[in-house]
Amino acid sequence: MKDRALFRPRQLMLALLLIFTSAAASAELRTLAYAEPQPTRNLIGKVSELVVHKEERRLYLMSGGRVVRDYRISLGKTPEGHKLYEGDSRTPEGSYVIDMRNPNSEFYKSIRISYPNPRDRRRAEAWGLSPGGNIMIHGLPNKAGDMAFAYKGLDWTDGCIAVTNEEMDEIWQLVEVGTPIRILP
Repeated sequence: MKDRALFRPRQLMLALLLIFTSAAASAELRTLAYAEPQPTRNLIGKVSELVVHKEERRLYLMSGGRVVRDYRISLGKTPEGHKLYEGDSRTPEGSYVIDMRNPNSEFYKSIRISYPNPRDRRRAEAWGLSPGGNIMIHGLPNKAGDMAFAYKGLDWTDGCIAVTNEEMDEIWQLVEVGTPIRILP
């Protein structure tokens, strides 16, 4: 009877190489499967402007005149009209700029809108009031926990613009400080 080796040296090397590359590929696929989906600027271009339509409750991220992302938003508890003074629970209307990012806010991440502008200050001061400030785009309150579902579809902020935490992660990645924002009625 002839000697039948299960593997010859060359076949053994090929079999080991196949096993090793399969294991490495499998590990890489598992890593990719569990990785958070990350939007890339390469896919959508640079966000050149944010546009908020308060009546529609929509926030649009624009790139070169086209909408690349849009989100359902919550506004201040008194959503109609322009913010007039601190404590009126209105979301301002007008042209502003994103001027700061705060990863440690009391809400899930926040980016600040440059409200009040000089016109907003003059208007509030004419009434003898403070215009307020710290108007943000942010996620849900950090303490929302199991009640996060209760915020959806409600106007609950003190004048800020709120989205879900997942949407805030995406906005956080795509919007840079210095990006213009227009807030329309």
